[in-house]
Amino acid sequence: MNAVEARLTVVAGAYAGSLGEAARSTLTAGGKRVRPLLTLLCADRRAPIPGGVIHAAAATELLHMATLVHDDVLDRAELRRGRATVAHGFGVATAVSTGNYLLARAFAELAQTGDGAAVALLSRTAVGLSEGEVLQRNEAYDITLGSDAYRRRCERKTADLFAAACRLGALLSGLHHGDQDALSAYGRSLGLAFQVFDDILDLSGDEARTGKRRGTDVRAGTVTLPLIFALEAKPDLGPRLRAGGELDDAAVAAVIAGVRASGAIDRAREAALGSIAEARRVLATCSEGVELDLLEQVASSVVDRYA
Repeated sequence: MNAVEARLTVVAGAYAGSLGEAARSTLTAGGKRVRPLLTLLCADRRAPIPGGVIHAAAATELLHMATLVHDDVLDRAELRRGRATVAHGFGVATAVSTGNYLLARAFAELAQTGDGAAVALLSRTAVGLSEGEVLQRNEAYDITLGSDAYRRRCERKTADLFAAACRLGALLSGLHHGDQDALSAYGRSLGLAFQVFDDILDLSGDEARTGKRRGTDVRAGTVTLPLIFALEAKPDLGPRLRAGGELDDAAVAAVIAGVRASGAIDRAREAALGSIAEARRVLATCSEGVELDLLEQVASSVVDRYA
């Protein structure tokens, strides 16, 4: 992870002026670095981690950072991880350029592996991230949205990058195809759980801990799994969400109270735990070349994130 962080620092410091400053601010804002950690942990444990895996791990984080910068532009978000977003601190034009720069550097980083399959995988994943963002925009305030459509959106926006991070580590370290497929499936299930827990935290988390306003999704009209379950139990919440436009604080608080009273958060948590169980199940099918214990700990840490 120190080697990955060093690569990220090189990339963030490679450009002068406000764009470079914005890239560095995104990097130093922190983050859990889950995706690069997964890339490293999915490399063959029986040998030193190849340099290509380090480049791939950095690439997954750069792609993730790029999407966050662009998402904050679209969402008009002022805070990310408790700090001013690039869009709020440097302006929209600089934020768009910063996201584009990080995206380009992600692929430049991965290209250093010389592995066409790896680049193609991350390219497909980046396209999926864009598709997921379009789905989220098109589905805003859609109170008829079902859990299957929600899952499709989460796979594109979150789970596919988790899966790609895992597969890249396995692919570039030479693990066999069976392990590559299993670790990709593990990452996808882990990513789904991660997103559901994140959606739960948006409704019940401590703002000091999450680094953003509670009810951000409600304000943006993003229909998440807790809201889907709440609408099934309390259809009267629908008209409040269907109005469109940003809700005021009182309206957001009323929606959150309704969701919590409906038992939807507990249902969503059970769904997330089901995805964690699936991740653990597929992990158990892997060969001795896979770092099972540490990957199990990562799955547990995703659960602990909500606790």
